[in-house]
Amino acid sequence: MSTLLDLLRSGYPGDLAAAMVVNFRIAGLALVMGLALGLPLAVGLAGGRGWRRIIAPVLGVMRAAPTFVVMFYLLNVIPHDLSLAGIDLAPSGPMIVALSLVPYAAAYGADNGGEALSSFRRGSVEGALLFLPNIVRAFFVLVMSSSTGAAIGVSEGVAVVLREADRWPQLGDKLIVFAIGVFAFGLVFQSGFALIRLAVHRIGRRHRRAAGSA
Repeated sequence: MSTLLDLLRSGYPGDLAAAMVVNFRIAGLALVMGLALGLPLAVGLAGGRGWRRIIAPVLGVMRAAPTFVVMFYLLNVIPHDLSLAGIDLAPSGPMIVALSLVPYAAAYGADNGGEALSSFRRGSVEGALLFLPNIVRAFFVLVMSSSTGAAIGVSEGVAVVLREADRWPQLGDKLIVFAIGVFAFGLVFQSGFALIRLAVHRIGRRHRRAAGSA
């Protein structure tokens, strides 16, 4: 109990909260870039069989791309001194992590965007609106995936938990550090998933009412 109180009184909770914001920023950036790439592909998926035959293999590669491998590939391929006209263009660690998550985000956006467009064309506005909670779900998946940044020195949530755990010699103390980290991430994720379930429930209820009045 004393270890828990000492941790709660220390800078660990504040450091963890600030580091989790880095996770959210990485996920948000990856999602924006992924949607910018994925939504045009979604239009193609909804455009006909010919387009689907072209786009489907591209999405298959995106889904199969391991985030960890892509991250280290970008880290080693992009020059650390990349610049243009004296402007530093070398991506930061968080940007590298965000870029590594873009293939997943783009494939997810294309798949769900294509389904949303198809639902809209069939006259199901409520079905199309399910795209929104699905994108929120993708955001939280990206937040969890952004923890790979700890491997390249990005000070995100998992990195802070591991760094704090190293300060405590006893296994029991380390487990308390991990438990606080799990609780912090779990609280955020469960709150987010609860909002998603609520949104899906309301959209489904509106859809049933519309169908019943038709």
